[in-house]
Amino acid sequence: MSRKPSLADRAVAAGFAAGWKLVPHLPEKPTAAAFRFAADRVWRRRGGSVRRLESNLSRVTGLPVGGAELGELTRQGMRSYFRYFHEIFRLPSIDRAEVVRRTRVTGAEHVHDTVAAGRGVVLALPHMGNWDQAGAWLVGVGHPFTTVAERLRPESLFRRYVAFREGLGMEVLPLTGGDGHNFGTLAMRVRRGGVVCLPAERDLTKSGVEVRFFGAATKVPAGPALLAVQTGAALLPAIMYFDGDDWGIDIHPEIPVPEEGTRREKVATVAQRLTDVFEKGISQHPEDWHMLQRLWLEDLKR
Repeated sequence: MSRKPSLADRAVAAGFAAGWKLVPHLPEKPTAAAFRFAADRVWRRRGGSVRRLESNLSRVTGLPVGGAELGELTRQGMRSYFRYFHEIFRLPSIDRAEVVRRTRVTGAEHVHDTVAAGRGVVLALPHMGNWDQAGAWLVGVGHPFTTVAERLRPESLFRRYVAFREGLGMEVLPLTGGDGHNFGTLAMRVRRGGVVCLPAERDLTKSGVEVRFFGAATKVPAGPALLAVQTGAALLPAIMYFDGDDWGIDIHPEIPVPEEGTRREKVATVAQRLTDVFEKGISQHPEDWHMLQRLWLEDLKR
């Protein structure tokens, strides 16, 4: 039996509903300023999410917790996070051609050429920048895709998020509570030469692959690496970040699958290589990495 939504759950869902309804009809600059103001207020309160982001960024940068430099980076990180929400409320009303025009992409040929050759693509990405905007760009340049979404609470919020993403041209599969055949569906999509996009630096299934990430152990989802190993699809890491008022996407070359080894060994090797690319991208744009949860195994044990 599903848990009854709490008052906080319902308030969050109502806030998102209001955001999608109202923000597109309000002037962009004042609403962007309001979201930055809200981010700064949350940062100053130093609640659990802010302290977790600061701890995660400390591991990424080596800056000491409590120091002024890390504090400012965390503030920029919260502003980046709130900018994401401001943008997703406006995104359905932005013309697709404008999204494409304002997105600066390196490595787009890795997607275009692979799909043109009739081969499937798995785009794997960390939680950075505006991943929904990146999806809108991908659809806008001719590559509709399939993704998997975490099941949010309450159910009404999850349904709104799914409707929002489907409105941008994505096919959305629920991480939990669906038909239980997500991997088979994703494999079918890439075997037919399609594109799949998956967040890939935080395991939500408890069956992830252990890797080294910024010098410590964590687990990442097995799905992206397993799809590459099982189907022969090209696994392409993608790094998203904010570029002034616009957006940036770096699409990296294909992660090679080893020719030797068991399936488990191949998946582990591919997952580590993918994580290494994420590590470099996050190091270049740490303020745009939206990781406000525990990630490393030693933190989870605490």
